[in-house]
Order: sequence, then C-alpha cells, then structure tokens
Amino acid sequence: MFLMVRRALKWLTWTLAALALVVLALIAAWRFVPPVSTLMAARYATARPVERAWMPLSRLSPHLVASVVASEDGQFSRHHGVDFRALFEVLAKSGREGPSRGASTLPMQIAKNLFLWPGRSIIRKGFEIPLALTIDFFWSKKREMEIYLNIAEWGDGIFGAEAAARRYFGKAAADLTPREAALLVSALPNPFNRDPSKPGVNQSRVVGIVMRRAARAGAWIDCLR
Repeated sequence: MFLMVRRALKWLTWTLAALALVVLALIAAWRFVPPVSTLMAARYATARPVERAWMPLSRLSPHLVASVVASEDGQFSRHHGVDFRALFEVLAKSGREGPSRGASTLPMQIAKNLFLWPGRSIIRKGFEIPLALTIDFFWSKKREMEIYLNIAEWGDGIFGAEAAARRYFGKAAADLTPREAALLVSALPNPFNRDPSKPGVNQSRVVGIVMRRAARAGAWIDCLR
C-alpha cells in the first residue's frame, strides 16, 4: 500500500512539473506570438465560428485602453499581477460558493482566459494567482494590455476589440470614440446580455461612470506610455 501511494505521489509530482513547464513555455512564447484563449480553442474544436482580427496595441484606441483600466483594473500600473489588498478583502467576505464579486486584475483575467475555466471559485483563484504573477514577470504591461484586448470575449464568437468594434460600431478599434470605448467596456462583465450598440438604462449609467474615470486616467495608464 505504501509503495502504491509513493508511486502515485511520484507520478503526480512529475505530471505537475511537466504541466508547469508547458505553461511556462507558452507564456514565454506568447510574448511574441498571438495566443488563443480556452474559449476560442473550444469553439475551434467544435467547428463553431470565431471572429477575431489581431491588432497591435498601437492600432487600438487609447480611449479603449483608458476605459479598460478605469473599469477593470485601476491599479494596473502599480501591482505586479495581483492586487493582494483587494483580493484579500473579497476572499474574506466569500462563502462556500466562492466570492460574490471579483477582484481580478487584468493579468488574472488573462490567466483565466488562456489557461482556466469560466465561473468563480476559490480553487480557480488559487490557480489564477501564480499564473498572473508569472505573466506579469515575463510580459510588459503593454503586452498584457495588448493580449487582453485581443482575447476578451464581446459576444457569441466575438473575440478581441477589433472584431467587437466592427460588429457593434462598423469601424476599426483604432477609431473608437470615448463613448464607444466605454460602451464596449461596459459590456465586458456580461457580453451575452449587454449589447454595446444598444445599451439599457443601467448600462448607460455604467458608461457615464467609465467615461468620467477614463478621462481622469492619468497615472493609471502611465505604464502604457
């Protein structure tokens, strides 16, 4: 019995080490090549359509960049992948079903989109944290923003800012106005029920908040200049 347990632990150790090496290799490679998210890979595997046109950060609207930071990760320029203060506050208030709200930074969202699964749970957070720290170590903030804006899901099969801008506003992501950028960002928490081109009352209220915060972004985005 002891021998079986020992062999099982040894196999598990080697398996985890191999997985870690694969993840590190992917993170290193994705510094230079466009990655594919788990949701995109699932759609490709099941022959469902995927809309995405990869765009470098220089060809994405600065209004969109400011809106994303203002709405999704105000400490983006300050943390190293994880905002531990916000994370501990959320986890301290979480119940058996996991956190009722998120404290995910952009690197944590990238980690989820590239390696993990949808939904909220303490278990997933446990994977997100080391992945986000590793991503932030290997990638520049500009690369993180570029990848986030190219893999975020904006509707059924719509991935990335360029595809979203063309679908909802009929223009390139580089030409988005401050309001259009805020409209796109306002849909991110629930892209299947929020249409950036047809905002409801609550969504319009969020758009106003995002626009005001983005207009005062300043130091929030100094790492991207």
